[in-house]
Amino acid sequence: MERRNFIGKAVIGTLGATLGYSILSDAKGANNKIVLALIGCGGRGTTVLSGIVSVNENIEVKYLCDVNETLAAIPRETEKYNKLQGYAPKFVTNMKKVFDDKDVDAVVIATPEHWHTLATIWALQAGKHVYMEKNPTLSIWEGQKLIEATKKYNKIVQVGFQNRSAPHGFTAREYIKSGKLGDIVLVKCYNMLGGQKWMPKPDTDVPKGLNWDAWQGPARAVPYNPNRHSMTSRGGWLDFWDYGGGPLSDDASHVMDFARLVLGNPGHPKSVYCMGGNNAFHSQKETPEFLSITYDFGTFAMTCDSGSVTNYMKKTPNAIRMDPTQYPDWRTNADRTEIYGTEGLMYLARHGGGWQVKGEDSKIIAQDKSIMPDPDHQKNFIESIRANKTPNGEVSQTHLSASLVHLADIAYRTGNKQLYFDAKTERFTNSDDANKLLKGNYRTPYVIPDAI
Repeated sequence: MERRNFIGKAVIGTLGATLGYSILSDAKGANNKIVLALIGCGGRGTTVLSGIVSVNENIEVKYLCDVNETLAAIPRETEKYNKLQGYAPKFVTNMKKVFDDKDVDAVVIATPEHWHTLATIWALQAGKHVYMEKNPTLSIWEGQKLIEATKKYNKIVQVGFQNRSAPHGFTAREYIKSGKLGDIVLVKCYNMLGGQKWMPKPDTDVPKGLNWDAWQGPARAVPYNPNRHSMTSRGGWLDFWDYGGGPLSDDASHVMDFARLVLGNPGHPKSVYCMGGNNAFHSQKETPEFLSITYDFGTFAMTCDSGSVTNYMKKTPNAIRMDPTQYPDWRTNADRTEIYGTEGLMYLARHGGGWQVKGEDSKIIAQDKSIMPDPDHQKNFIESIRANKTPNGEVSQTHLSASLVHLADIAYRTGNKQLYFDAKTERFTNSDDANKLLKGNYRTPYVIPDAI
């Protein structure tokens, strides 16, 4: 394999334009080259990989890996990196081939959620650093195993909660810490997205070019169904408990993680209450169309309203996310957080959009703005590897954020109950049925071992 320092400022600018943001002009090279591989070549995976390459120097891409050989991105990305670095990355369908290659320093894992923890543990055991997309885990037990593996193998794991690198998140945290917002009494997280009725589809033969057994991985084996998987797009796997936690583990996980960051990273809540279901479109899918959740953090309550039934609500537009002078229309902003203190109300946007504090008569007391934090997070990943420092999206804090998803989903799945949670043991104290859902079921050979 040819090894050369191929990322220069011209390439950084080109890829940055492709990704739709201005690349940091002070990107600097490092003496030590980092060889990357991508596992999961869908739209999110290729975007993250391009971003990492764009904002960091001295990077090479040696592998592209996916269980779907027919993805349109594979020849496109192969040719792109062939032009950039002078050789084409290899395409493989088995991630173990990537892990077995000693040249590979780090991997980007952008598979569906049910693969995140196992693939990361395998990568760590092979001596690789990992950038893994959210939600990092499918259960609280997986979070425990992920923390254990990261400590044991002493590698960098950056979870794709990009707001943990957002400059306006740090200033919001400092503002709250200063006491200017007063005592925090209530936090409201919103993930109010649009959608439509979910319709069942019949099972079909496995499409040509897809290793369906490998795609299912740790999940139970079922016949191929186009509602579970798409050959050309992200697909509907979030609608099934086997693979994800619905809208709550998708965009809502970002919102709640960001709220935790600016609040100073509180630990587990004392209890969770959840009410929801498929009550709007009356879909028959497994994960609910809408959930309304209340967490008890002792000195304050935190709520999260999350679903895919409010088509009039919109995420912060990219034009505002990338403009340091504009703020969202908070009332109809689909993925905002409201933090109620005794001295003011803070509105907080994720993935750019900034924050504003309003007081009596909606007077703006304070505010700050920053743009989409993805480049900051991707830069922080490589800097953390080279400096051997803890990354912004480290696993112990992101486990606590992911657990908010798991706690709420378990409360829903056990009958919309209020569940009491022991933070030390990470077990429920009032429901045996809930404790049974703290750990998933795994099928051979895709098993997360009890002993890491």
